[in-house]
Amino acid sequence: MSQNIERNLGEQPVARIMAERALESGDLVNSSTEHLTYKMVSRACKGRRLTPNVKSKICNALNKVTEGNYSAKDLFTY
Repeated sequence: MSQNIERNLGEQPVARIMAERALESGDLVNSSTEHLTYKMVSRACKGRRLTPNVKSKICNALNKVTEGNYSAKDLFTY
């Protein structure tokens, strides 16, 4: 009984927020104090399903760069 989980969920709000603020993947990677890679950011923007830990890293890095107060629910639709 294997379940087919949809892994590609389309562009996520995090990509829109980054585009509106003219941010690149490198901005998040360089500002992060946690282990965050370009691949993680790329997968987040494209809508690949991420673990809660990676979502948290993306959220923390974006909040640091933008001085915002985004939550994972603001950045991801799943």
